[in-house]
Amino acid sequence: MKNCLVLIALSLLLSGCVKLIYGLHDTKALDKKEIVELSLKRKIPAADNFELDTMYLMFLNKVDTFKYKSSERKNHYQPLQALYYNKAGGLDAFIINCYSRGFPNLKWNRRGILDTFVPKKQAPPDSILPMFEHLKYLKALPGAQRFTFGQDDYTVIVYWSYFMGRQSKRLNKAIEKNVKLAKGKKVRILYVNTDNFFKKTL
Repeated sequence: MKNCLVLIALSLLLSGCVKLIYGLHDTKALDKKEIVELSLKRKIPAADNFELDTMYLMFLNKVDTFKYKSSERKNHYQPLQALYYNKAGGLDAFIINCYSRGFPNLKWNRRGILDTFVPKKQAPPDSILPMFEHLKYLKALPGAQRFTFGQDDYTVIVYWSYFMGRQSKRLNKAIEKNVKLAKGKKVRILYVNTDNFFKKTL
């Protein structure tokens, strides 16, 4: 975690010039209409469009630090994430901004991790947040279809936001490209907006 590039800090603390280079924006609150309009621009399917509940912070703060490493808990705080859950709800692959590195764009496919489905190891998967627990903190946006646990072979939960700008857009595209490699498997991507979560918690 020493080399972890926490882009929240970049968004909040670095100069406007550096933020511009990374394509980041200031955090801001968005109402549901604004999130939906933004998701349309990014071609996110309305059926798969969700928002992260701010109560998620309370869950993370209660994680047993005797059972889990502090670095594992910090991974779940990151603004850009893709979590690959298997049919049983276990976490098979975990991709976050901290381990991607790169300038002026994060290298989501660093070391070719996205050349296969399921992706190769990047951030170490853990048992802090099984899918049944994660789903408790996803709020459906207008038009979102009900999620049925165990219906798909894999569920990929992707965190996206306005404030992470270009880096967020590039993550979405990278994951969508990776999912196309899942031949013969039923995969659903759930896109989860985090703007209000980070606006409230930072």
